[in-house]
Amino acid sequence: MVDPEGEKEENQGFMSKEASAIREGRETAIPRLLEEHGSRLYGLATKLCASREEAEDLVQEVFLQAWRKWDHFEGRGDPMAWLWTIAARACQRLHRRKSGEPKHMVSLDELLPFSGDRMAALDSDPRSPLDEEIMREARENLREAIARLPMTFRMPLILKDIIGLSVLQISEVLGIKEATVKTRLHRARLRLRQALEQAFPSREAPAPVFSKQVCLDLLRSKQEALDRGVEFPADDVICERCRTVFETLDMTRNVCRDIFRGELPGELRRRLLERIGPGASAD
Repeated sequence: MVDPEGEKEENQGFMSKEASAIREGRETAIPRLLEEHGSRLYGLATKLCASREEAEDLVQEVFLQAWRKWDHFEGRGDPMAWLWTIAARACQRLHRRKSGEPKHMVSLDELLPFSGDRMAALDSDPRSPLDEEIMREARENLREAIARLPMTFRMPLILKDIIGLSVLQISEVLGIKEATVKTRLHRARLRLRQALEQAFPSREAPAPVFSKQVCLDLLRSKQEALDRGVEFPADDVICERCRTVFETLDMTRNVCRDIFRGELPGELRRRLLERIGPGASAD
């Protein structure tokens, strides 16, 4: 269970460290941001770009922009959110140049999980060869589903469930209302949950314990808990159908984090540190 107070203290500690970097100047602040976020940014870039070279170019563009524009930032706000603002805009520019990007999300009715008489069978041994194969298929389903998300839905999902920004930070990064962030984020999660669920065998769903509206209200509360990074405290009241849906939502988030893990190449780190470290030019 995530402790909101502990998370708050952790964030305050991070901000204290970042504030110290700001006072020391960009020669310290930008390399620190590179060490803190370079690998995650590279992991993201490898999923959005057509080649490793493109991914490295994207990462380099983000940190060089941060270096050149540091004086415009002047220590206002959260440096992490500011860095990801640069990254999000760079990704959006990259995708505006590509054709074939999906433009529309499937309807909400198609994403809601409480229709039908079948549900995913999740009760299994994750160590078995069969379940290892199922998880490989689930990861591949998620990769394909993420690629098919329209960019307006993909970026909120990545920034929240993979990078870990707050809804408020994402609102500021993307320049949209918090309510819009939540709407897009919730629909993206449901789409990915649906893709992951298709990798699992199905079983007959038990008869509903509550009305469909009660289940939808619980689903909304579960999504809100994911938004806040806290445990959803309803194990004693949710039905078996809802519990399976919530487990696949949690599983989707965890698999997404694994998919987007990446290690910043050492040569790219070296080249960047030559350009953003002490003694580097302002140009």
